[in-house]
Amino acid sequence: MHLEIGTFKELFKTIIYHRQLIWELTRRDFSDRYVGQVLGTIWAVINPLLFVFIYIFIFAFVFKVNINLKGGQFDYPVYILAGLIPWLQMIEAMAKSVSSITSNGELVKQVIFPIELLPIKSVLTSFITQIILIGMVIIYIILKYGVISSMYWDIPVLFMFELLAMIGIGFLLSAIAVFFRDMKDIITAFSMIGIYIMPVLYLPDMVPQNLRVFLYLNPFSYLIWCFQDVFYFGSFAHPFAWLVFIIGSVVIFLLGFRIFTLLRGFFGNVL
Repeated sequence: MHLEIGTFKELFKTIIYHRQLIWELTRRDFSDRYVGQVLGTIWAVINPLLFVFIYIFIFAFVFKVNINLKGGQFDYPVYILAGLIPWLQMIEAMAKSVSSITSNGELVKQVIFPIELLPIKSVLTSFITQIILIGMVIIYIILKYGVISSMYWDIPVLFMFELLAMIGIGFLLSAIAVFFRDMKDIITAFSMIGIYIMPVLYLPDMVPQNLRVFLYLNPFSYLIWCFQDVFYFGSFAHPFAWLVFIIGSVVIFLLGFRIFTLLRGFFGNVL
């Protein structure tokens, strides 16, 4: 136990010591994706926005889904946005993290380079877009409803534990993908079906009673409920979800880094 605590202390020391390098890697990764394009990094916002607008158009205007959830302060588009934005960025972080080690074989083989920074960089790159989109949701709510929720004070806490969970998942996926290259395709398949097995487009009450258990077994549901509390309900409508999400974020971070630490010594032999 003492050894594990020492290992995690070393991780945080490494992050603090290399904070400038992490920022530079993140900034470069974010901007290099759009080098040579006319709109540049604006595409980082346009692409997820188009995806979000399509879902809002289909479910709110074509199918005219009318969700009247007791305690909800805003309209159905806000309900969708509250769950869809963190899910899209979680998927992007997972997709980038899963190849963060395998696509940087030369860096991994350099003894001097701290390879634990690679999954962290991938997560932070994805997180930038989420911050921008969440800011746009807040602006939409303020302009349409003239409301500034007191729950917005909880956003930093929510972001902190979300980052912790995303980094933990990044460590886990990046390490496993070195030895199991199918992981990338598994994440791609999961990204297509994941949105339909979480309460993003529908209410838990709409799910048949005997199937609701799958919502609660899905760890990502708790992330969605926390974001919905902040942006849709404006209150702690799901207090149990916050407890599970906070504890789960810490657990997945510790587990992910533990597995990454155990396997990292074999990376060079496989890549």
